[in-house]
Amino acid sequence: MGLVPPIVSERLELVSMSPEFVDAFLNDRRGEAEAAAELRLPEGLPDPHDRRFLEARLRQMRERPEIQEWLVYAVVLPEAKRAMIGHVGFHGPPGKNALEVADALEVGYTIFEPYRRRGYAAEVVRTLIEWALQKHGIRRFIASISPENEPSLALARGLGFKEIGRHWDDEDGDELEFELRLEG
Repeated sequence: MGLVPPIVSERLELVSMSPEFVDAFLNDRRGEAEAAAELRLPEGLPDPHDRRFLEARLRQMRERPEIQEWLVYAVVLPEAKRAMIGHVGFHGPPGKNALEVADALEVGYTIFEPYRRRGYAAEVVRTLIEWALQKHGIRRFIASISPENEPSLALARGLGFKEIGRHWDDEDGDELEFELRLEG
């Protein structure tokens, strides 16, 4: 698959994390990773959680290169020397979600600690949903959130997601299920 173009929001750029970038990042080739994605990596990453997450995404991209655009994007703050301030993406192409709903995408996101409480998470989730709607006609979105994660619960509700259930995730434990359906 060729280069996946960045998705641009009001203040941020979502830069696809290619297999080459993820491989370099996971194998401590920071300079190579930064050059591949044209961004500046934060210190102290990947932590154990991000390592497991990125290893899973790398496996997905190597098995099915055509799904890269559905997976993980670095959240880049252009005016801060292109600092990577988090990541956002879908769990896979439509149908790859906690509810196994064929026409839905499950969204996930992380904004790193020094950049939280500035509206970046809401901005990137809105932007990614708008991209999926405009480019692919997707109108149904899922989010799985820990019942203890108050900021993410507030974010999902603020974006119009409705709680529809709960499940146990082997990696993350108890999660509430949220759904957003866009009118069309």
